[in-house]
Amino acid sequence: MATRLFGSAPWDCFCSLHYTTVQLGTPGMKFMVALDTGSDLFWVPCEGTAYAPDFEVSKYDPEGSSTSKRVSCNNSLCAHRNRCMGSFNNCPYMVSYVSAETSTSGILVEDVLHLKTEDSHRELVEAYVTFGCGQVQSGSFLDVAAPNGLFGLGMEKISVPSILSREGFTADSFSMCFGHDGVGRINFGDKGSPDQEETPFNVNPSHPTYNISVTQIRVGTDLMDIDFTALFDSGTSFTYLGDPTYTRLSESFNSLARDKRRPPDPRIPFEYCYDMSSDANASFIPSLSLTMKGGSQFAVYDPIIVISTQSELVYCLAVVKSTQLNIIGQNYMTGYNVVFDREKFVLGWKKFDCRL
Repeated sequence: MATRLFGSAPWDCFCSLHYTTVQLGTPGMKFMVALDTGSDLFWVPCEGTAYAPDFEVSKYDPEGSSTSKRVSCNNSLCAHRNRCMGSFNNCPYMVSYVSAETSTSGILVEDVLHLKTEDSHRELVEAYVTFGCGQVQSGSFLDVAAPNGLFGLGMEKISVPSILSREGFTADSFSMCFGHDGVGRINFGDKGSPDQEETPFNVNPSHPTYNISVTQIRVGTDLMDIDFTALFDSGTSFTYLGDPTYTRLSESFNSLARDKRRPPDPRIPFEYCYDMSSDANASFIPSLSLTMKGGSQFAVYDPIIVISTQSELVYCLAVVKSTQLNIIGQNYMTGYNVVFDREKFVLGWKKFDCRL
């Protein structure tokens, strides 16, 4: 089962994410939600709540959908039972995210998610899923990041891929294709192809995530033996690396770059930025690839970001220095069909034209 996704890149806020339009309830209501493999809960803003971003968004109304059901506190998916007044009360939820002061809270509901099969019949599928009816959002959710909802794709049992596989709609796997033009698709049940590259997930049973291991980084002809683990996260715009990996990668890139490096700019989160030649084809961008655990190669097709100012073009190595997690962000996934196989516990990838 598949749906189209597309990228949005308001570069003034450096918050590019990939979105898809989902249809919920009866009658169906559409929401443009951000796709996030780094979290688990699917949520949308609810009608009549304190959520009021600066622009118009769709709001889910449980009373307006004939198929909507409240999730009670005795439901196995209710994680905050300690906040319940009684076992038959509405189940509350609250999720905080890595982004500064960004959170959502509300109640859990169940309703129909409308999907289509990708075979020649293009059949409609109605799957009941549990999701958050968002009553209070904060931080980035009020303006630039997912104001109309977030589609959590993580490994926990409340995520949509977990529900779809548990209820027998799909295999326990899904793929996301990230086109160079920002257009792609998400396909539930897709296990990829026999010729794709793969690396195993490092699964923590108490909190499973799409965590992988990198053993080497190649920048141009410079091959560095560096062991680190990282979260593969479509909900993070760019890649975040801690030291010593960040410094070794950045300094290697800088030593090979031929364009003039620019002084730091507090408006830009990237440290290594350069003036792009007037003939953009004349700028030499060092190649970048990762060697994953098991030996498979992951070429990074989009290691830079180009920033246009009023008078010139600037490009930056699109890696941010991290003091916490290592995160392989969605910018590194460009050009690939990325498979999150939760049955085999492997990440798969293959160069792909997402418009096919």
